[in-house]
Amino acid sequence: MDYHNDRFEDFSIMIYKDDQLYALFPANIVEDKVISHQGLTYGSFVLQDKSKFFYAFEAFKAMLAFYELEGIKQLEIKVIPTFYNSMPADELDYFLYKANAQLLKKDVLMVIDYAHKLRFQKNRREGINKALRSGLELKVDKNFSEFWNSVLIPNLDKKHGVKPVHSLEEIELLVMRFPENIKQVNIYKDGKVVAGSTVFLTKTTVHPQYVSGNADKNAYGSLDLAYDFIINKMCDDKRYFDFNISSEDNGNKINEGLIFWKESCGARSYTANTYLLETASHKVLEIPKV
Repeated sequence: MDYHNDRFEDFSIMIYKDDQLYALFPANIVEDKVISHQGLTYGSFVLQDKSKFFYAFEAFKAMLAFYELEGIKQLEIKVIPTFYNSMPADELDYFLYKANAQLLKKDVLMVIDYAHKLRFQKNRREGINKALRSGLELKVDKNFSEFWNSVLIPNLDKKHGVKPVHSLEEIELLVMRFPENIKQVNIYKDGKVVAGSTVFLTKTTVHPQYVSGNADKNAYGSLDLAYDFIINKMCDDKRYFDFNISSEDNGNKINEGLIFWKESCGARSYTANTYLLETASHKVLEIPKV
């Protein structure tokens, strides 16, 4: 995470048991509150594979006690969507329940489960055929800069007046460090990039972090072609495809257009929760045993 350390005051911790790393929590601090690291999409309380429930509980309490000792009063913590876990890991959700944590937001994610994959709906299949008739060419290549500078950045600025969360230089640095986890899918017409996606790959999931097409994307079906490849042909060793969040205003509003489009590709909904709790709650936090 050091590539954007100038944007955040880091307050991440690592928790050890018998001199072995047992858990970690990537985080940054804002005033007197520690937050699940705002430079990470899904960063949260992470446990090692061999963790046991009650040891994990003690690690969670140790985290709260440490932060309280450091003068931190509140902790805002995200729960990683379960499909990103490599094995069942709902301990944190239960610990937050026992700590009387307040639910701050519940985002809706649209996800494809490859074990129960649905066929693209008719309008998506028509878009793919349109792209093929238009002579579009799809490549997985290292041409990040043309997509970012000619398509993504201008589109975000024109439509929303914003810039990508990452800069092109940061993405290229991350690609150098994690070449198997970040890929660029570009759609070309007459040798020029007209659409594409910067795709993040985890152990379980395919996630298009950035997607954009030029003004005639609907006329040519360029994004349909890109999504068909990324969803159906790019990887055969993943379990899920994550379209990302389709809700706004802390989950209070749903983007109907996004939901409709993603559902037409076969996606269905998951939720991602963010909680707020008092660090002092560790003093009374117990799990009765029977």
